[in-house]
This record gives sequence, structure tokens and C-alpha cells, in this order.
Amino acid sequence: MSISGKQITSTLTADGNLTVALTDKDFSDPKGFEVLLQVEAAPINPSDLGLLLGAADLGNAEFLPGRIVAPVPEMGMRAMAARLGDRVAVGNEGAGIVIAAGEEPYAQSLIGKRVTCVAGSMYASHAIADARSCIPLPDGISAEQGAGAFVNPLTALGFVETMRAEGFAGIIHTAAASNLGQMLVKLCAEEGIPLVNIVRSAAQVDILKQLGAQHIIDSSSPDFMAQLVAAISTTGAYLAFDAIGGGRMANDLLTAMEQVASTGADYSRYGSNELKKVYIYGMLDVSPTVLTRSYGFTWACDGWLLLPFLAKVGMEGQAKLSMRVLSSLTTTFASAYKAKIGLEEMLTRDVALAYNAKATGEKYLVTP
Repeated sequence: MSISGKQITSTLTADGNLTVALTDKDFSDPKGFEVLLQVEAAPINPSDLGLLLGAADLGNAEFLPGRIVAPVPEMGMRAMAARLGDRVAVGNEGAGIVIAAGEEPYAQSLIGKRVTCVAGSMYASHAIADARSCIPLPDGISAEQGAGAFVNPLTALGFVETMRAEGFAGIIHTAAASNLGQMLVKLCAEEGIPLVNIVRSAAQVDILKQLGAQHIIDSSSPDFMAQLVAAISTTGAYLAFDAIGGGRMANDLLTAMEQVASTGADYSRYGSNELKKVYIYGMLDVSPTVLTRSYGFTWACDGWLLLPFLAKVGMEGQAKLSMRVLSSLTTTFASAYKAKIGLEEMLTRDVALAYNAKATGEKYLVTP
């Protein structure tokens, strides 16, 4: 017996358009370890927008009842060619009530419980998830509080674990006033980890000052590089996590690191021996990443994604990190939302343009 509901899907077609639509969906009875959730809340993260809207031009989109049809530039069509013709569900994480389960005992034990999970299809009235990836929320924790328990909290913890595993002593973080950035400020303060926060406006500086952040640099300041060099010199942070991706930010970070590392050292045409590393984990700027290679030869620029990190730490490591998140879900790992929106509202012009802007302090929560 299936349950009828609604689901947001995103489809790229050969005519150069991306269609995001609210469609009818029959959710079949779960089997094995599967559980069926009645979705209560799901945040809109930048990683969700990459699948939901991709490279579509919302400024020239047609907004119809329950549907967005947006043109995709030629470059975007090439980048998304592998999903051509596929109707994909969207919404990485969220929280809801388990209303049905497969025959496995653990899945059955979750019936009636509010859980948080990564199902990949949470922008819907219902979703199928693997019970083994679901975490029951403690009593007193709402769906809104639990909906964002995976992506941002585990990313913040992943940055810290990566730093330790690779032998670094501090972190530089860009777009640091984001929801994730604010979690990282609180986490690093608790762990005693030096953190350099790079933001893009004076208003964002104020946001982090109120959280007690010590090293905050506004990249729009004329003396940005001088401030960055001073902060690296003070903290010894030679590892950066960059949410911007395109442009010269990664290059600026490596340049400043090398300037500090080579100060007072004997000259070498190969640069300093200090390892300098930037992980790019976001695409706030989709333009090409510019690297001038003016920082010797002991450096690296790599990509960082949450799921490969979790695969590396294994199930035991994931469980440990998840328990850490649950213990601080209303403090260190609390998420704040500008507004709650329904599935239909998600596809209206003003709302879609707002959440797609990825503005600091304007995170949206979908409440089907």
C-alpha cells in the first residue's frame, strides 16, 4: 500500500532549460532497512542548490504555479550534461516522523520516532531513508532544531578532524559568517584551535565579534593582505578551507602563508619548507580558480567534500561525530533560519531568488 504525497524535482532537458517542479508522488511501503518519513523540516544548503538549480539563470526564469522553468547557459549545460533528462529529487538532510518501516527490527524500532537523516529527497511531504543513517532526536528537540544536524555540524567537525589528521595547528576559513562559519567559531573556541575568519563586509565582522571570534578579516578592506599575513603569523594557521572557490582567494591564502613561512628563513628558490594547503569546499564564485604559483613548491590545493570524509572515518567515526553533534544541537551546532517556507512557496519568484542568493544570515527552512 502506497502513500500519496508531493515532491520537488529538478530536470535538465536538451532544449537548454532546467525545470524545478512540485510533482505528485506515490511513496511505496518501505522494505528491509528502509523507513518512510513524514517530513517536517529540511534546510536549504548551498550543496542542495547545486542540484536544485545548478547553473540555471533565475533572473530570466519563468515562474509558474508549482514550477520554475529557467534557461541554462551553454557552459552550464556542459557542466551538467551527465544529468540530462533525469528527474532528480532534492534535499540532502532533514527531520521527520517515521510512519512506516521495513521488516528489519531496527527499522521497526523507529516507527513513531522523530529522526534526523540524510535521505537526498527531503523537499517533499514524505521521504524514504535508510534506518541505519537515521538518528533519533532526543526528547525536547524539535524537527526545526534537528533538521540541520548533518551537513553543517559534521562539516565543521570534519574540518577540525582533517586539521588534526594532517598535522596542522590552526585553520583559516572563508565566508566565515555563514551558518557553518558560526558553528566553526564556537567549535574552535571549545577545542582551543586558532581560527582565522575571513568575511566580506563590516557587518559580518560584527556578527563574528558577537560570538567571541578573535581573528576576523574583511576581504573588502584595502589592507586585507597585510591583515591576513599578521593573522597567520599570530596563529600559525597554514590550512585553509575555502567556500568561495573561484577567483584569487585560494591564491591569496597561499601567498600570505608563504610570506609568513619564509620570513627570517634562508632564501631558497624553491620557497619555504612549510606545507601550505587550501581545501576548496564550495563554489560561491563559479569563475576559474586562479593560482599564480608564487609560493614555492611546498603547497597543495585540493577539494574537500563531506561524504568522502565520512567514508574515510568509517561507521564508528561517524557515530562518534554524530553523538557529538546531538550533545550540542541547541548550542554549538544550532542553526538559525530567516524564514520557514512550504513546498509551493519554494517555487515562487521572490523566495527562490532570495534563497539562491546564499546571503549571510538568510538561510531558509522548508517545512512541508
